[in-house]
Amino acid sequence: MTVQRAPLDEAAMALRTGERAVTDYVAELYERIDAFDDDVRAWVDAEAAALAERSPDPSHRPPLYGVPVGVKDVFHVDGMPTRAGSDLPPAELVGQQAAVVTSLRAAGALVLGKTMTTEFAYFEPGPTRNPHDLAHTPGGSSSGSAAAVAAGMCPLAIGTQTYGSIVRPATFCGIVGFKPSYGRIPFDGIIPLAPSVDHVGLFTQDVPGMELAASVCVDDWDPSTVDEHDRPVVGVPAGEYLDQASKRGLDRFEEHVATLERAGFEVRRTVAFDDIRTVNDRHDDLVAAEAALAHHEWFDAHADRYADSTADLIRDGRAVSIETLADARRECVRLRASVVDTMTEHGIDVWVAPGAPGPAPAGIDTTGDPVMNLPWTQAGVPAIAIPADDVDGLPVGVQCIAAFGADERLLAWATPIANVLRGVA
Repeated sequence: MTVQRAPLDEAAMALRTGERAVTDYVAELYERIDAFDDDVRAWVDAEAAALAERSPDPSHRPPLYGVPVGVKDVFHVDGMPTRAGSDLPPAELVGQQAAVVTSLRAAGALVLGKTMTTEFAYFEPGPTRNPHDLAHTPGGSSSGSAAAVAAGMCPLAIGTQTYGSIVRPATFCGIVGFKPSYGRIPFDGIIPLAPSVDHVGLFTQDVPGMELAASVCVDDWDPSTVDEHDRPVVGVPAGEYLDQASKRGLDRFEEHVATLERAGFEVRRTVAFDDIRTVNDRHDDLVAAEAALAHHEWFDAHADRYADSTADLIRDGRAVSIETLADARRECVRLRASVVDTMTEHGIDVWVAPGAPGPAPAGIDTTGDPVMNLPWTQAGVPAIAIPADDVDGLPVGVQCIAAFGADERLLAWATPIANVLRGVA
């Protein structure tokens, strides 16, 4: 096991106050990367920079001063090539620095390096392994970001989610993964897969660190909307959606729900999705069609350099009709309204569901099934993965989902839920 404790909020405080020197901290992380990345394989490359001359006064340092960040290799970063886990020439993939990277750097963060991704953030796996058990996948497509944070190689990393690529790898790696409401972190400067459902997300080891990261990265973050004494009513999305989890995953999830009930949370069960198969199929059509559009010129020029699974996606997408694509885009908004209507009708503040069908599968030839994350991604509502416990040494956890735009409240509610599941409260 190569996991190590590395909370973002503690590191950020020590760096801002000068208790810890940025150069010393970065050097320690490089030593850890050197020691363990031959096994975990989370990184593409790395950089370091000195901030002391720019912010000599600890009382005026920005919130992420000196915090090293891992950046999924579909984000453009000034001074670093973008390969997107592919064999395409990097010169083909150039672009302006991602808006979220600019925000992080403005807040004092250092880009420690690029983290591994599946090819173009789809399903073709990279070499990254799960730090809890190197014989298992860390999940995808943000595999390197999740593994790096879990292994203590950096306290913060960024990734993307089009199916389940924030919440699922966070769940598999036993960390916190937050996918905000659609569009609340800008997607500018990132190689797209399917723009109608592409989200930028964040990885940390705990919820307090995630709240700090979100305050920097999420547009118009407003913690004043949160009532610290508010305890949410928890909804469990029963029916065909929940039946998609494995028996081991579902059994452990029911234990997690029972733990919340014993702690005093009111739990209400109701069907969230009338026809989950239609939702899943529509998502596949939407992603394929938009991937075909996004990769049109690259694929025409370099089809032989694409992995079979990605090439098949693009070819399938070219066969999707304009009418089918337009309807799928409209249905994203309709599904969002349906989720919120169900919450309102049943008095639900936050949904709780398995973060993945079960523990991380063995091997690295698959990244696991995103089926538990897919409908929430399609609806564009905020979701956060919360670690709970483990099954045979592999992490399992829950995801919490709130109404569109309720990102601040979701993170506030995540703290007591995480504490209960971890036995802290």
